[in-house]
Amino acid sequence: MRRVISACTAATAAVVLAATPALAREGKKPLPPAESTITTGLVTPLSLAEGPRGTTLVSQNFAGLLTSVAPDGTPTVLYASEDGAEVGAVSYDHGVVTFAETGATQTVKQLRLDRDGMPQGEPRTIADVGAFEERRNPDAKVTYGFRDIRRSCLDQLPEELRPQYQGIVESHPYATTSAVGVTFVADAAANSILSVDWRGTVRTVAVLPAQPVRITAEIAAGQGLPECVVGKDYWFEPVPTDVEIGPWGQLYVTTLPGGPEDDSLGARGAVHTVSPFTGKVRTVATGLLSPTGLAVDVRGTVYVAELFGGQVSTPARKGPQAVVTVPLPGDVEITSKGLLATTNVLPPDETSPPDGHLVRYTLDRSRH
Repeated sequence: MRRVISACTAATAAVVLAATPALAREGKKPLPPAESTITTGLVTPLSLAEGPRGTTLVSQNFAGLLTSVAPDGTPTVLYASEDGAEVGAVSYDHGVVTFAETGATQTVKQLRLDRDGMPQGEPRTIADVGAFEERRNPDAKVTYGFRDIRRSCLDQLPEELRPQYQGIVESHPYATTSAVGVTFVADAAANSILSVDWRGTVRTVAVLPAQPVRITAEIAAGQGLPECVVGKDYWFEPVPTDVEIGPWGQLYVTTLPGGPEDDSLGARGAVHTVSPFTGKVRTVATGLLSPTGLAVDVRGTVYVAELFGGQVSTPARKGPQAVVTVPLPGDVEITSKGLLATTNVLPPDETSPPDGHLVRYTLDRSRH
């Protein structure tokens, strides 16, 4: 995922349900949500969580900071990484904030907070997921690229396309969520959902399914590919970007398409449910454009931040339904006061300074 986010920057950088996820109702449109800006000036706030006493915990990923934002908008740095390591994957549960640090190593850490949201002591590392990836490489047996293709055709393809390969050893813990002493990690580079128990034992919950794209003549011509690939499927990596616990204990996971982040190959992002007990994966929503964060309310309604789609949406039978249109949303969180979101999470161009926003939307009661 480090490579995916880097590409995004260079480019300017909504259940276990009893049966099915709660899809947004279509027809009568709800009232537009009221918006209030809590703070601005954040550096790549790609992850957030509701903290104690009205605070919001926000990562400033590329600045290597874990930040608490008070209800009045005042930011306080809770943790700063060393050696330029990225800080992200923020979640909060019962007085403990969980986050990931990605640099020379890829670790998941926890920091206990007091009731006002201030640190108690230093963070402790609960898992080295990078080391786990090196030992186990959960998607090592998954073939990406072209699967059913003649060798003579493979030989005509540029190496930079990575025509056919197995899951590589790479880790980027991009999201976390915790409950009952277990932390679940969405590892965007390892293409897997991991769990970490109270003893620090890491295990693979599920490897997300590869994402196929049928190569048409138009795609082949546009990408400079030979005619022999037309009609073949190219299997992209799934790239999980968020994980949340929904009703009945199911995990909800967003995935990027693993290829172009624009809509040149279509809006291919998805939401899946994952059983934390069996690892069974079920796709419950598709047609999303770069979904990087999600939230699930107690009724099983899913909200998704579509980074380059420019909206926070809920899945519907005819495709995602916009809740609010916003520039570059990074993450979302349901609270008793509405929907928290980070927006403007990447600069609009290479010369503009970072100016990420933390905002709250008061949702129409008929929706929330």
